Formats: sequence, C-alpha cells, structure tokens
Amino acid sequence: MNAMRISQLAERTRVPATTLRFYETSGLLPADRTTSGYRLYGEDAVERLAFIGAAKHLELPLKEIAELLGVWESGTCREVKADLRPRLVAGVAAAEERAAELAAFTATLRSALEHIDALLDRTGRCDPQCGFPAPAKSSTGQPAASRPSPGPVDVALSPSRRASEEEVERWRTAPVACSLTGEQTAQRATAWRQALTGARRQIPEGLCLTLPVSRAAAVAELAAAEQGCCPFFDFRLHLDGPDLHLEVRAPAEGVGLLTELFTDAA
Repeated sequence: MNAMRISQLAERTRVPATTLRFYETSGLLPADRTTSGYRLYGEDAVERLAFIGAAKHLELPLKEIAELLGVWESGTCREVKADLRPRLVAGVAAAEERAAELAAFTATLRSALEHIDALLDRTGRCDPQCGFPAPAKSSTGQPAASRPSPGPVDVALSPSRRASEEEVERWRTAPVACSLTGEQTAQRATAWRQALTGARRQIPEGLCLTLPVSRAAAVAELAAAEQGCCPFFDFRLHLDGPDLHLEVRAPAEGVGLLTELFTDAA
C-alpha cells in the first residue's frame, strides 16, 4: 500500500492540511507516523474523508460523524443505514423548522415592504402617523431585531400557555362540555365551515388545517370565541408565508367533538 504524506493527501482529496490535522485531533482521521514524526496515510484515508465529507454535507455534528465512522468501519451497510436514518429524520425536522422560520420572516418583510410602498411621500419628518412597522419586543423589552435570528410567527390561543413547561396545561384538565345551545352551536359550526375550507391532516391529539393566511384574523377570532365555550380545545396558529396552519387539540374525551366539528367544517 502506498503511503501518502499529509500534503499529498490534501492535494488528492482537496481537503486542506489544516483540516486533516483537525480531523486527527478530533479522532476522525487517524494517521501513522514516520520515525521523524511525519504523518502517513493509506488509501483508506481517501475513502474515510469521502465519508466524512458526505456526513458534513448533511450538517451532522462531528460527534455524530465519529459515531457513524465507528459503525462504518466495523459494521455492514444495513447497520450504517440503521444508525444514519434517525439522524436524518432529526435533520429533516430541524431543516423544516428553519424553513418555516425563514418563510414567516420573509412574510414579515413583504408586509413591511407593502406598507412603506403605500405610505405617502411626505416632506416632513417621520412621526407616529407614518405607522412605520416597529420591531416586535422580546420578553426582555429589547427589539426582536437584536436577537440572532427571527422566530416562527406562532400564536397560541389556549389558557394553558404558562411560563413553566412543567405545569399542567389547563385544556387537558378542563371539563369536556360546551356551553353553547342549539341555535348558537349551529351558528358557530357554520362560521367554522366558512373559515376552514382547506387541507387537513392528523397530528398527535388533534388536527392541523392549512388555510390561506388571509383568513388568520377570522380564524383567530373564532378560536378565541370557541375557547370561551369549549375550554378543552387548544388552538395554535402558525403563519408560514402564504399559509396559515391551525392546530386544534383536545383531551382524549374531547377528540370525538373535535373531529365532528372540525372535520365537518373542513
């Protein structure tokens, strides 16, 4: 087997020598040593670097790459696939979350652009009458723009959204009963039917409906009203570019009512 010096391996694989040294210290790329202390690599290092490069392209952290390399070295292709799959599933979820955040932020920018384009070109200074869209405040009172990245535009219409995640959500323990009566119930169902024409899919403990974002105000108003008579429903609205995702959940005893109301409406 022909041995390569670090410069030769770097030239062949187009991986900088500094990166090769870093991989060695990270335990990803072992190297033999000459009596003079020079690093020596075999042909297997080329394959190993290709594997590392592919894993980095998937944005896997170095710790996970090291774990995968251990399976790759001693296991079968089936074992590598079994180890890699849950990591890819987690990566897809994280990428979709980032995409949703970016889509929501893009929608915010477009809304701001449309707003300033509609403003009159006055010769005076800007004042509150301009209605220039100000950045939302964070929980600390600082402008949201000072945070490192925009968050998804989410609205939760539930009396259960408390500061501590360890506290029990109220909708889970609320009595499964509606305070509306005959005609009121029919009117509310009609209002939902008019608002919820769109795609529907199952989620844990409920449903998710995807609607045009233009219906956000009407849907939020309906959800708030529904909370008043049916506190066992949990509503969450997610603005995602041109889409509004409405999630509705209920405890096990209320799933039948949830399905009856929102499936018929959709």
